[in-house]
Amino acid sequence: MSNSIKIIPFSGVRENGKNMYAVEVNDSIYILDCGLKYPENELLGIDVVIPDFSYLENHREKIVGVFLTHGHADAIGALPYFLDLFPVPVFGSEMTIALAKLNVEKDPKLKKFDDFHVVNEKMEIDFNDVTVSFFKTTHSIPESLGIVLKTSEGQIVYTGDFKFDQTASSDYATDYGRLGQIGANGVLALLSESANDENPKPSTNERDIANYILETFKYHEGRIVVASVASNILRIQQVLDAAAQSDRKVILTGHDLERIVNTALRLKKLHLPSEDIIVPLNKLGSLDKEKTVILETGKMGEPIKALQKMANDPGKGIHIEPGDLVFITTTPSHAMETTVAKTKNMIYRAGGEVKAISDDLNASGHASKNDLQLMINLLKPKYLIPVQGEYRLLNTHAQLAREVGMAADHIFLTQKGDVLEYKDHEMHLAQGIEVGDTMIDGIGVGDIGNIVLRDRKILSDDGIFIAVVTIDRKKKLIIGDPKVTSRGFVYVNTDHDLLKDSQDIVTEVVQNNLDNKEFDWGHLKQDIREKISRYLFEQTKRHPVILPVIMEVNQHHRKAPKKTVEK
Repeated sequence: MSNSIKIIPFSGVRENGKNMYAVEVNDSIYILDCGLKYPENELLGIDVVIPDFSYLENHREKIVGVFLTHGHADAIGALPYFLDLFPVPVFGSEMTIALAKLNVEKDPKLKKFDDFHVVNEKMEIDFNDVTVSFFKTTHSIPESLGIVLKTSEGQIVYTGDFKFDQTASSDYATDYGRLGQIGANGVLALLSESANDENPKPSTNERDIANYILETFKYHEGRIVVASVASNILRIQQVLDAAAQSDRKVILTGHDLERIVNTALRLKKLHLPSEDIIVPLNKLGSLDKEKTVILETGKMGEPIKALQKMANDPGKGIHIEPGDLVFITTTPSHAMETTVAKTKNMIYRAGGEVKAISDDLNASGHASKNDLQLMINLLKPKYLIPVQGEYRLLNTHAQLAREVGMAADHIFLTQKGDVLEYKDHEMHLAQGIEVGDTMIDGIGVGDIGNIVLRDRKILSDDGIFIAVVTIDRKKKLIIGDPKVTSRGFVYVNTDHDLLKDSQDIVTEVVQNNLDNKEFDWGHLKQDIREKISRYLFEQTKRHPVILPVIMEVNQHHRKAPKKTVEK
């Protein structure tokens, strides 16, 4: 009897980051990665975005576990939110599990969770209908793994983030023999990353990148601020090595970075070229500027916004000074290009210089066009599902697959919530499920929706207009003149006529509602919003948020108690 197989992308398709894919075999669901993404410009005030787990809440008893490819935020960032709902086993390499634990420990509700399982490329895990195994890949963090789900219908392979680099050291090296073996055993479906397939150049090997960093350190005479992703262990190692060879000391900024570095050192995935290479932050003032490297990774490992604070805020913490070189060693996504450009402007205004590794080298941890085609040729999949990238990247990946001989009808460009079902020896698009985004703002999980974001957008563009009025509903009177004011809309001191006319409109609207026998609070507030919004748009062509504040006097009429006289 053949197995029932479904593949569901919960996120990570037609977007950057936030990788999470489910493979459902009979009555078991295998979760591949559980990541987050950092917000793009239109997500005002949002800290991070995670996948929507709603579908899984109705199928929680089917979830076998979470299988992680590596320890970056786009693969493990949503794990605390997921485990809070579904306390299932988590599988990953030693380094990945160590970083996952650091991530999960931040949630007080998960302090006692300890269902983590360390795996490696030599292990197989038997789950009756499915055998899960792994293979080594090359990425910017050690012990990255691809995942193989072996079923009776064939193997389903998820690459995770990867690239091919012949110069990679043993902790980062791809096992080409294992890939050939997987391909020889028959691959039903390949979920392969697409994040870098637009770049026509092959990825620069890590030896050349290390030399480039060393050259930068040697030839800049002032202080160097290095912007990197906190979990990019390979880049941190290259920075430490270059600092030692150029007679510099390294300052680590932020508690999260220190925890990650200490974890990598404990697992011997990071080594110090000298015992005194890392200097505490409180010793920064005692170091000569030409001997100083500041490693900045920012909150949650996102360095670009941290650089903005350093350039804009001359108060607390470290700030950009004249003569500083800001060396951006991360490769931002296309969605962040505008933010990066603004950040560079801020740095130059603060007196610093900017050098970005991506301007001179293709320093990506992701597969190039040739890498993607080589992966397809090694694995020889029957079906290809491009993942990890916006639509144009998925489409480019599909084109690359056709160039090496894959049939167009065996390539699926999916979106969130699509269900690919393998039935009667054919893969087809079945009825999909509803999957959205879950936005995290502070400690709020999922309580920010499109309406809240719309209001935030309006507030940022057109400001707020507030009308305060006190009424006596019983006497049908307005107590005093309404007070109107604005923030971020018009300058109050110069727009007396606009505010006076708005005040008159509020007075008229409120009095009309008081005179109406069918008085209703909701109708009154809505009436004020509509009339004021129409008037303000006629006068200014802007739509501020209208906030009516209605107060009532004489709400309760209690008779004074009668006085009693003792006889």
